[in-house]
Amino acid sequence: MSDFDFQFDVDADGVATLTLDRPETLNSLTFDVYGQLESLFVDLRSDDRVKAVVLTGAGKGFCSGGSVDEIIGPLLERDLAGTLEFTRMTGAVVRNMLRLDKPIVAAVNGVAAGAGSVLALASDLRVMSERAKFAFLFTKVGLTGADMGAAWLLPKVIGTGRAMEYLMLGDKIPAEECLRIGLANRVVAAEAVLEQATTLARRLATGPGLAIGMTKKMVWHEWPMDMDAAIEQEAQAQALLLRAGDHREFFDAWNEKREPKFEGR
Repeated sequence: MSDFDFQFDVDADGVATLTLDRPETLNSLTFDVYGQLESLFVDLRSDDRVKAVVLTGAGKGFCSGGSVDEIIGPLLERDLAGTLEFTRMTGAVVRNMLRLDKPIVAAVNGVAAGAGSVLALASDLRVMSERAKFAFLFTKVGLTGADMGAAWLLPKVIGTGRAMEYLMLGDKIPAEECLRIGLANRVVAAEAVLEQATTLARRLATGPGLAIGMTKKMVWHEWPMDMDAAIEQEAQAQALLLRAGDHREFFDAWNEKREPKFEGR
């Protein structure tokens, strides 16, 4: 993987750090960045080096959304088919993040606005700087708050009533409020955001990857199911993992009074 318009590095523990790297625009997104993200989150499914992903931004911001000059302006010159091609691509980024069977931790180091707020929302865990804010500001620029899956995702994370408020009004949500309503998992000092997010990602990366990946898959798959279907799906998933190598390794380690060495199988 190379030639990205963002930074992408993988450490020895299998933690990949993806850093949006346009700090002069608070890491606004371009057509190319969207396309690269869409492909990357597919490629990561089969990249055995990567066990967990940290998503963050360079400089003072996490991501300010789509670039006004490089996306919004050119889109106004497209016809409906061309515009729909773009909106489907942006939605595919989120779809591929949710389908990735590896955990994604957002290190929200600054403002997460517009599409940036949805990228953080689509991550599995969110560590926020005490100075950071979310802003689902689509309606403030005359667009629907239902963008890139936000209207499907946000109610599931914070509840329909609050999601309706933030998607309709587009107001900024301070870090402490994000923590209170469940949009943030941790709020820490600004200088500690990336470290804390990486610590969480490393804990996940070195844990039982098959179990963690299956947990993520089950959480999202079960949303449209009724209770009976969900319980049956969990029974089948757990039966498979009870016969998997990582669970056997736990059992052997227990008997041998040592720490298990999980291999994600």
